[in-house]
Amino acid sequence: MTIGVHLEEFHGLPVFDLPDAESRAELPDAAAVAWRLSSPTYRDADEESWQAVFERFLKTVDTGRVRALVVGGWEDAYDTSSAPVVTALMGANDRLTALEAVFLGDMTFEDCEISWIVQSDVTPLLAAYPALRELGVRGGTGLSFPSVRHTGLETLVVEAGGLGAEVVRGIAGSDLPALESLELWLGTDEYGGDSSPEDLAPLLSGEAFPALRSLGLCNSVIEDRVAAAVAGAPVVARLDRLDLSMGVLTDEGAGALLDGQPLTHLRELDLEHHYLSAAMRDRLTAALAPHGVRVVLDDPQTPEDDGDGDVWRYVAIAE
Repeated sequence: MTIGVHLEEFHGLPVFDLPDAESRAELPDAAAVAWRLSSPTYRDADEESWQAVFERFLKTVDTGRVRALVVGGWEDAYDTSSAPVVTALMGANDRLTALEAVFLGDMTFEDCEISWIVQSDVTPLLAAYPALRELGVRGGTGLSFPSVRHTGLETLVVEAGGLGAEVVRGIAGSDLPALESLELWLGTDEYGGDSSPEDLAPLLSGEAFPALRSLGLCNSVIEDRVAAAVAGAPVVARLDRLDLSMGVLTDEGAGALLDGQPLTHLRELDLEHHYLSAAMRDRLTAALAPHGVRVVLDDPQTPEDDGDGDVWRYVAIAE
C-alpha cells in the first residue's frame, strides 16, 4: 500500500492549495483553512520553486491570521532535504504569529515515495513557534529529532517507512508536557526502521508526556515485540486510545496484549492491517467489546508463502 492522496483536512481545517500565480480565484479567510504550499518534486524550469511559492504566500495572504500550514512537495525532495523549507518557516515566525500547526512533507507516491523523502532536523520549528500545537512529518530519510522541550505541542505525528532508533529515542526523551496524541510509524529495517521497544522506554514507563491520551506505535515490522512491551507498560493505564495498526501483528502479539494489563478502559484499540487468525479476532472482540472498547480489526492480511518454506509478512507502508 502507498499514500495516494494528499491531506484533505489538517488541524480540524480543510486543506486549501494556494492557487498558482496566474489565478484570479478569490482566496478564503486566512484562518478558515490549512494552507497547502507545494512545488513539483520534478520541477520544470518554468515552474515555481517552493521558496517562490512561499514568498508569494507571504505577500498575498493575511499571515497574521494563518493557523495551519501544510508543506507539500519541494523540488527534488528525493535528493534535497527539507532544511531550506524549515529555515524559511523559521524566518517567517514574526509574520505567522497565529500559527498552530505544521505538516511537513504532504506527498503521495506520485510526488515522492515516503521512504525517498529527504527530511532534516525538524525541531527548530518547535523553537521558532512556541505556540505550535500540532506537528506532522512524513518521511524518515535524513530525519533528525534531538530531544527538545516544548510546552505547547499537543499532537505529534511522524509517518515513515522506517524510523531510525536515534529519532525514536529523541522523541521519547523529549519534554512535551502538553502532548496528548503521539503517532509514530516505526516501519521496517529495509528502510531505516532499526528501533526497538527499548528505545521507547521513557514513553512506555509513563515518565514522559503526562498529558498523553492517544498513542500510536504503527506500521512496524516488529509489531509483536511492540505489543508485548505495551502489554506491561505503565503508560497504557492513562490512555483512551491505543493504535498498533498497519504492522506485522500476529496472534503472538495480540495474545500478549490480552495476557497483559487490562485494556477495558480504552475507548479504542486500533489493529487495522494485521495477521491475526479468526479465533484471535474473536478473542479480542469478546474480551473488550462488552466493556465499550471499539476494536478495529479491518484489513486482515494473509502471509505469503514463497514455496521454499519462507513466510513473508509486510507492513502497510514501506517504500
